[in-house]
Amino acid sequence: MKSFYYIIVLFVACLFAQDIAAQSPRTRRPVESNNTGLPELSVRAQAKNRDQSTDINNVIWLRILYRNIDLKQAANAPLYFPTEPIGDRMNLFTLMFKLFIEGKLTVYEYIDGREVFSDRYKIDVEKWLREHHYVYRKTGTGASATFTVDDIDIQSGDVMAYMVKEAYYFNQATGTFGTEVLAICPMRVWEGDYGEPMRTPMFWVPYENIRPYISRSFIMTSNYNNALTYTADDFFQLNMYEGEIIKTVNMMNQALAEQFPDSAKLKHAQDSIERQLRDFESRLWLQKDTAKTVTVTKSKQEPKANARNTATRSSANVSESKSNVKTATPKAPKASSSPSRSVRRR
Repeated sequence: MKSFYYIIVLFVACLFAQDIAAQSPRTRRPVESNNTGLPELSVRAQAKNRDQSTDINNVIWLRILYRNIDLKQAANAPLYFPTEPIGDRMNLFTLMFKLFIEGKLTVYEYIDGREVFSDRYKIDVEKWLREHHYVYRKTGTGASATFTVDDIDIQSGDVMAYMVKEAYYFNQATGTFGTEVLAICPMRVWEGDYGEPMRTPMFWVPYENIRPYISRSFIMTSNYNNALTYTADDFFQLNMYEGEIIKTVNMMNQALAEQFPDSAKLKHAQDSIERQLRDFESRLWLQKDTAKTVTVTKSKQEPKANARNTATRSSANVSESKSNVKTATPKAPKASSSPSRSVRRR
C-alpha cells in the first residue's frame, strides 16, 4: 500500500515539474557573436534570405538602372551617420568594412561598365587593404588569417556616396510591379588637384549578401523621433533613399552623361526615365472613373414622358393659353347730355 502511495506522489511530482517547465521560458544556446557585435547567421536566417530574394529572370518586363545616392542629401543621411561606431550602432560602410575584413562578406571588383560576381573577381582582403593604404593588424597566416582595423582608421566619413543598381520589373505570374536592389557600391569622394570632386569606387556588394546583416542594423531616420524603428534593409526595400539616375542598361552600354553631354539634356533624359517608369506602372491597373453622373429627380405626380402625354400636355397648354387671352368687345357709345330734336313731317 505504501509503495502504491509513493508511486502516486512521484507521478504528481513529475506532472508538477513538467507544468513548471512549460511556464518558464525556454533556455537557448548563447548566440555566438562576431567582432562586429552582430550574431552569426544561422541556417534559418540564410534560408529566409534565400526566400526573400526575388527571381527576376522570368519576368516579362524589366528595366535595370543605376542611381547615385548622395549622402549629403537629408533623405540619405541615415546611411552616413554615425561616422564612427556608437555602441552597437554604425553606418552602412563601417558595417560592410568590418564584415569584409572578417571574411564574412564577399565583395567584388569594380569594373567600369559591367559587374561580374564570380570567383575570378573576388577581392582579397589583405591586397585590398594595402591598395587603399589602410593601417591594419594581421593575426595568423593563410586562409585562417584575420585582420583588424581601428574604427578611427576606417574613415567611413570619406564615403559620401553609393551607387545602387536597381531592377524595376513586372511579374505576370504574380501580377506585381516592384523594385529590387541588386547591388551596392560605396564611393569615396575626395578633392582633386584643382579642387574638383573625385570619386573612387570601392567594391561591389550583391545586395542578397549584405541583406541578412543590414536587416538587423537599426538606423535613425528622423531628428524628431529618435526611436530606432527602421533597419538599413527597410531603408532600401521601402525606397526611402533619393538619387538621380546615372545609367540604364542599354545596348551601347553607355552612361547617360555619355549619351547626353549637355547638362540640360541630361536632366531632361533623367526626368523622362522617371516619368516612363511611373506611366508604365499606372497603365497596369484600371483607374477609377472620376466622371460625375448627373441624376435627374422626377416628380411622382408627373407622368412618364411619352408621345401621348406630350401631345395631351401640349393641347392643355394651348387651351390654357387661349383662356387667358381676353376677348375684345366693342364698347357702347356714350349718351349725349344735350337734348335731341325730333323731326316731324308736315
